[in-house]
Amino acid sequence: MTTTSASRYPALQAAVARATLAPSVHNTQPWRFVLSSGGLDCRVDPSRQLAVLDPTARQLYLSVGSALFNARVSLAASGCPSTVKRFPHPEHPDLVARIEVDGDAEIDPALAALNAVVELRQTNRRQFAADAVPADLVATLVRAAAAEGAVLHPVVKRDDRQTLARLSQKADAEQIASPAYRAELRAWTSNDPSRLDGVRAAAVPHVDGTSGDDVPIRDFDSQGAGWLPGDTHSSVSQCLLVLGTDADTPQAWLRAGEALERVWLEITRAGFVASLFSQVIEVAAIRVQLRDQLRLGMLPHLVIRVGRAPVTAASMRRHVSDVLDDRTRIG
Repeated sequence: MTTTSASRYPALQAAVARATLAPSVHNTQPWRFVLSSGGLDCRVDPSRQLAVLDPTARQLYLSVGSALFNARVSLAASGCPSTVKRFPHPEHPDLVARIEVDGDAEIDPALAALNAVVELRQTNRRQFAADAVPADLVATLVRAAAAEGAVLHPVVKRDDRQTLARLSQKADAEQIASPAYRAELRAWTSNDPSRLDGVRAAAVPHVDGTSGDDVPIRDFDSQGAGWLPGDTHSSVSQCLLVLGTDADTPQAWLRAGEALERVWLEITRAGFVASLFSQVIEVAAIRVQLRDQLRLGMLPHLVIRVGRAPVTAASMRRHVSDVLDDRTRIG
């Protein structure tokens, strides 16, 4: 299959638009793209790193990995064969991936099939229904993570669920006690309808003491303006999954982000929703305890809750023109 230069641009531009719909920590959208006739460069934007919550940049790379996966899905759906070179120039760590149009590459139909739900995927912080998540869906999610070089560990045993809840509560309390953490959280929470990044009050629960959470949802309602009901009841009885990788490097974090989005799109395609918990990962000492006490054979990066819930307000998104660069590519 041959793709001419003229026909590449629409597919590559569409890939950037789909990439911008990816999840990101605090909806910081920390990505930039460089477009050329031969492909697309994907970069991290260090200016959008959360200095307090994410000093190692783990979540920065996870976020950009999710955007990279969306771009891959879009290109597959466009019938545009491509290959991905991750960290093609080690001396430029902000250049995390180069997607090159390659007429000899095969198009993965499994990726293309996910394009239909990219716009439907959302972070859902509402109370989940009691519907059980089917075992065959969980198995599909485990395979989806493995396909992207990551490990997805279902937390099944009751004792392990209780441990996860206890450590999550401990991490959440430790973070909330930090004035710097609270200030950073306020900076990325907004009631401004014209703001194109950050977490909207319309998408977070109103904090009124009725949450009933075992595994605490992050308290974004710093100004008491949350629009969603406060009774979120994030429970140890729900489907809880831990996503991780064998290594703890930017390369591994990028792949974990790709795995996260693949898993999340499969969740969406099956008619379920998800929310993320990262407090237990962000406090370094508690992350070690989580790994040891749950006997994880990998380094954990995120906890995912899966279930059914009503749709919430869509996240704000920056315009493609805000993230698309016309600078000369490296190399």
